[in-house]
Amino acid sequence: MAANCSDPILYTDSTSCLQDLADKSTDILIIDLETIGGDDALEAYAVRCPKAVIIAVSAKGSVSRAVSAMRAGAHDFLTKPFSLDVLSAKISFQLEQRRPLSTQSAKRPADIQETSQTPETPRQKSPVIATHDEPEGLNRLVGASHQMVDVHDQIKRMAPSQAPVFITGESGTGKELCAKAVHDLSDRQPSRFVTLNCAAIPRDLIESEIFGYVRGAFTGAADNRVGAAEQADGGTLFLDEIGEMDLLLQSKLLRFLQTGTFQRLGDTESRKVDARIICATNRNPLSEISAGRFREDLYYRLHVLPIHLPPLRERREDVLPLAEAFLQRYSHEERRGFKGFDADAEARIVTYSWPGNVRQLENTIRQIVVMNDGAAVTFDMLPMAIRDQSARPNAVIDLSRERSRAAAPARPFGTIEPLWAQERRIIEDALDAFDGNIAMAAAALEISPSTIYRKRQSWLERSTQPASI
Repeated sequence: MAANCSDPILYTDSTSCLQDLADKSTDILIIDLETIGGDDALEAYAVRCPKAVIIAVSAKGSVSRAVSAMRAGAHDFLTKPFSLDVLSAKISFQLEQRRPLSTQSAKRPADIQETSQTPETPRQKSPVIATHDEPEGLNRLVGASHQMVDVHDQIKRMAPSQAPVFITGESGTGKELCAKAVHDLSDRQPSRFVTLNCAAIPRDLIESEIFGYVRGAFTGAADNRVGAAEQADGGTLFLDEIGEMDLLLQSKLLRFLQTGTFQRLGDTESRKVDARIICATNRNPLSEISAGRFREDLYYRLHVLPIHLPPLRERREDVLPLAEAFLQRYSHEERRGFKGFDADAEARIVTYSWPGNVRQLENTIRQIVVMNDGAAVTFDMLPMAIRDQSARPNAVIDLSRERSRAAAPARPFGTIEPLWAQERRIIEDALDAFDGNIAMAAAALEISPSTIYRKRQSWLERSTQPASI
């Protein structure tokens, strides 16, 4: 074979083989049907290794036996005895079928869309890890959904400007990473990126944290202290959760934005700095203005270049690339052997609503890695809150909300569509709704992803069989 292959492992017992497959990453399975107990036993291997090429072999060769094996999960069938050349040709053909989609991304220049995944091919881990081709901040904003592509494009356009940036989004969506990406791509990148979380600092201390203070300004001020604004001179000042800022301090911040000057607490001397302001909030700023909690003039001063980060539930195609990036990072950090997720774990991770967004996903993957080990994350390794669908009724995906579809044309009364054709139409509709993502379609249909693989193989067999007269 042209491909580089590791030494094959021979099993004579199906139980031990299935146990080992749970801890190994396998690309090719050659299964003797008589050894495992027949065609029906193939399903367990297809479920355990949904992305592996499965070649079924048997001494009892027949068309019906081959079709039965294909429906059970095999990709091809061979009758014993057979030559190694024939086996090699079968395997090479199956691998070749997967190669075009998986190699296209390798041939493209490095770009943010390198994080996109093809459900039919093994996912590549490297695109979701920061490289030296682009600044780290932008690479850490993993995602190839159209929402994240728009965010990446906005960041690239806004970065060269000196105007303030106003980032909105739910908690855990990556607002600080977004701000850091703007800084990394700007001319200010060599200077400091200073972060101040307005929600984490007591109200009576936040002014001194931003503007600093002089000795004796208040009890306990034993020395002069440089504030965040002064530290960010020549660089970027990121004010996180600015909606928590007191109204009196908002007026002082407005003056600082207008003039670039400020006074340390307890000082009479005005100081001037050149710092770009980026702020973020998880609240609706217009609602805060209406409620009298945020100054309207400050809002319009800050809201020059707005960026909105969508919640994770609105960009489900980014969930698996993110999960795999976190799995790779923490597996290396904790010295674990995880290489990916099994089909059931993938389906649940994709369909879970993730109310805590990317932060919740990251912490969940880290918990899994610390508390478990193996080649693949299984459904049972997921925390109970993630596994339990009944705990969150909104975790069920509504196909009509994911994609508006035209009504199917009415058929004449009395015509009966064969069951297999109805199944095919329903499954293909689900795959269309999720842009070919088998894990998401399977979860929405409440079936195993391996069932879709087997059904598609059976449809292919049906289309290649000669028509009966």
